[in-house]
Amino acid sequence: MSGKLELLVDENAILGEGPTWDEKSQSLYWLDIMGKQLHIFEYAKGSNRTIELEQMPGTIVPRKSGGAVIALQNGFYFMNLETGQLEPITDPESHLPHNRFNDGKCDPKGRFWAGTIHLEGKEHTCALYCLDTNLEVDRKISEVTNSNGLAWSPDESTFYFIDTPTLKVVAYDYDAKTGSITNPRNIIAFPEDEGFPDGMTIDEEGMLWIAHYSGSKVSRWDPNNGQQLTTISVPAKHVTSCTFGGPDLDELYITTAKQDDTDMNEFPHAGGLFRIKPGVKGMPAVPFNG
Repeated sequence: MSGKLELLVDENAILGEGPTWDEKSQSLYWLDIMGKQLHIFEYAKGSNRTIELEQMPGTIVPRKSGGAVIALQNGFYFMNLETGQLEPITDPESHLPHNRFNDGKCDPKGRFWAGTIHLEGKEHTCALYCLDTNLEVDRKISEVTNSNGLAWSPDESTFYFIDTPTLKVVAYDYDAKTGSITNPRNIIAFPEDEGFPDGMTIDEEGMLWIAHYSGSKVSRWDPNNGQQLTTISVPAKHVTSCTFGGPDLDELYITTAKQDDTDMNEFPHAGGLFRIKPGVKGMPAVPFNG
């Protein structure tokens, strides 16, 4: 590591999640899912702005033409980041009122991928979707339980996906032109005594960074051999996600959750946003191109 872990925003988020770096505005978007809040950390000011929401948010990405696209409990929406105004796009699970959207991000061509989770944890009732740039939705993976971390390799040939309860990372062959994924294979088996694999990002060397929910750390993995390379201890039981940001994309931003009183007794800054320079740069986040 080239730097020390710092507490950037002591927010005490119930379920901090979904960090996304917006290169254009030099801001980090991150969410409190259970608190129904969108946070915007403005890099130059060093300040955190909050937008209150009426639904639980799962994931948000900047939009190339301005504003953002956000996946809420009831589907995809365009969002004005100045006013907080929402414009509905579509809800692929309007027939499943007990599901909500969870993690997601854009693929290399600017399509928005986001998956769902059941509010009561029912297994195999959810899916991973792709909102294409023409605003049509395609279901990519079915019978998912907790759709979580996802990433694309720097050469745009491989898609990586986490369904948290499986304790695995699955790789797919990815066709950037069509957005299709094929040939799934397990590439990482998560240690059972290190928590659950949650959010995920990738660095410019093609190594995966995975947040350990109930594991108090973030780890770096080689997807070519499934080996864990290094770890970063985080002072929170529930480490939820991570992404690279900063002007040089050399800072790793880490979200956490408080979620229970025992966690707060042991980790008073749980639910905060943390930052560290891990000694490697990340891949730029792609904005939605629709």
